[in-house]
Amino acid sequence: MLRYLTAGESHGPALTAIVEGFPSGVSLDAEFINVELKRRQGGYGRGKRQTLETDRVIVDSGTYHGVTTGGPITLRLLNNDAKLERLREPTAPRGGHVDLAGAIAYQTGIRQVLERASARETALRVAVGGLAKLLLRDLGIGVFGYVRELGGIEAPPLALDPQIRDASPVYTCNPGADPGIVAAIDAAREAGDTLGGVLEAVVTGCPIGLGSHAQWDRKLDARLALAVMSIQAIKGVEVGLGFEAARRPGSGVMDPIRFEAGHDPSDRRFGFRRPTNNAGGIEGGTSNGEPIVVRAAKKPISTLAARGPSVNMATKGESPASYERSDVCAVPAASVIVEAVVAFEVAAAVVERFVGSSLEAIRASMGAMHELSRRHLEEYWSAGKSAGA
Repeated sequence: MLRYLTAGESHGPALTAIVEGFPSGVSLDAEFINVELKRRQGGYGRGKRQTLETDRVIVDSGTYHGVTTGGPITLRLLNNDAKLERLREPTAPRGGHVDLAGAIAYQTGIRQVLERASARETALRVAVGGLAKLLLRDLGIGVFGYVRELGGIEAPPLALDPQIRDASPVYTCNPGADPGIVAAIDAAREAGDTLGGVLEAVVTGCPIGLGSHAQWDRKLDARLALAVMSIQAIKGVEVGLGFEAARRPGSGVMDPIRFEAGHDPSDRRFGFRRPTNNAGGIEGGTSNGEPIVVRAAKKPISTLAARGPSVNMATKGESPASYERSDVCAVPAASVIVEAVVAFEVAAAVVERFVGSSLEAIRASMGAMHELSRRHLEEYWSAGKSAGA
């Protein structure tokens, strides 16, 4: 089982993640992970905190001469803005945050809750996702995240091109939409408000059979939804058409299946083709070989410079909500985080499906499974032909 835990507070000394079950034999390219971390800190609309932190991953265990050993991998990020013990207790909980509910549930102050609940924790998840992407890259699987909508302005992708996305100030793949989005962020900043948006991650090169129809907790779409929904401020997750599927008749949702004769024997889809991908690459909880498409709705950040109404915890009288340094818009950063958690869940599904403690063992298992499936299909068709099917 490939899994991870994170620890640390927003203004504590460091953030730490332990990754367990990661196969041996993968070159751990720390600079690749650092680039992912830098992307998370970028995007138009970020706040002052991003100028204070320079996230660079520290690998404390699980490698030997830069190659993973199969043992637990410890990833650490130092907080430059470490001042937890000097920060004051907020006097009024912020609506839209866990401040009040967490303080009551854990019988603590608000500070202890918000420091752990902070989206600063997602820096670790991007580091863990970068590690997962290194494994997937070695297996021919790619994950690409971007902004599809921001502040109500749609930005459908013109092409899933990293160069287009990385040149965008708001991480879209639609340069024509960027000026309007930037103007909307500026207007929100002037009003003391914040903006949300829609993120999308696309996984390509996935073999058929990740996940399973056999048990509810093994379904790939369910696991992806859990991972994405766990990101701070994400309030909705879709796979493929998502909610749009509920508005269409069955004929407008189903993906027809076709067969391409003379296909390459190494083809991971065995010659089967679909002219549409409404299912988003997952049917019955199992990857079907088409690109996996996951979409997430991120609410605007609830910490407002204009400060919403709240209650003073000591007097119980009306009070403006406490203010914690925040962003006007963290939607671009959220697209990097969604990409990271999707990458990790796909990597976990790969390790589960093609059981192996090393990269080479997984590659061999993938090759053997592909050959078994190919032979099964040939035998299945032969049996059908002899029976007159």
